[in-house]
Amino acid sequence: MANPACVEPERVEPVRVEPVRVGLVGVGIIAGTHLAVLAERPDVQLEFTVDPRPVAPVVFRGRTPPHHGDLARALDAHRPDLVVLATPTETHAELTELTLLRSTARVLVEKPLVHDRAALAALRDLDGKVDVRGRVFTAHHFAFSPEVDWAAELLAAHPEWGPVTTVTSAFYDPYVLRGAEAFASYVSSWTDSGVNQLSMLTRFVELTGLTSAEYLDGGASAWCTVGFRSRGEIGSARLRSSWLTGSSSKESCLVFGRSGVEVWIDHTAMTGFAAREGELLDSFGNDGRTGRKVAHYRPLYADLLSGRPDPVLGFEAAATITEIHQAVPQER
Repeated sequence: MANPACVEPERVEPVRVEPVRVGLVGVGIIAGTHLAVLAERPDVQLEFTVDPRPVAPVVFRGRTPPHHGDLARALDAHRPDLVVLATPTETHAELTELTLLRSTARVLVEKPLVHDRAALAALRDLDGKVDVRGRVFTAHHFAFSPEVDWAAELLAAHPEWGPVTTVTSAFYDPYVLRGAEAFASYVSSWTDSGVNQLSMLTRFVELTGLTSAEYLDGGASAWCTVGFRSRGEIGSARLRSSWLTGSSSKESCLVFGRSGVEVWIDHTAMTGFAAREGELLDSFGNDGRTGRKVAHYRPLYADLLSGRPDPVLGFEAAATITEIHQAVPQER
């Protein structure tokens, strides 16, 4: 009988995991953040880029991937696992449909998913032909910001605080300095910031509908209210957005009316604190070494590529947010 000590252990060959092949459509400002975060991930390979405009070549980890002038040609030439759409909002629906019908890739669409409710309905109608709910994701990056993640964990840990009764959120961006370019790029303050505010709120409450809306300063500002449910009770969120400022400033406050607790979140500084009257209950800070956009998109991509994406990235969440974002206010 052989001596067990002399038996060599069976060699197990390492399983080779193929990188996720990514196609990036739209090589503009926000594409830089996508590229920076994707370059950090060894499990990702940039397969191609697309942009109809004359743009400088994209260098990704020292190499320049193939570039195409339109997405159809890129999909004919490549077999991506993920297509990232970082293009103007009004192109999202068409490019998402093209990707779904001409490839097997998943699609990550920059927020907002679509520009109107008709485009949302058209995507829903595709669900019988392709797996829209399983393949379409929206980059609701504010839902993944560190201070929002901290606040969501804090709320989950303290059910004794009761329901959130009121939310006030103000998002300011210095786009007034860009003039007409701001409207061409971002459409309006509500179009741009409203989606961020709504997606952020989904981490804390269940949104139920737009209850009032005022679009001011030619679209450069907005004042909207949104209803929600929290732990079985009804609450209201007041959402202010504006481009009439010289610098960026974004802040939200969650009020727990029963317990008197307030949670303040500074989205610009990525910090926060919880207090009740004169008592500081908790606080959150950061080391200052990670830029805000990277701090959002790094966990977003980690979640998306984990195999079990958070529902806030999914089609149903985007549909709910779109319906509220594009709604005619309910009568009070």
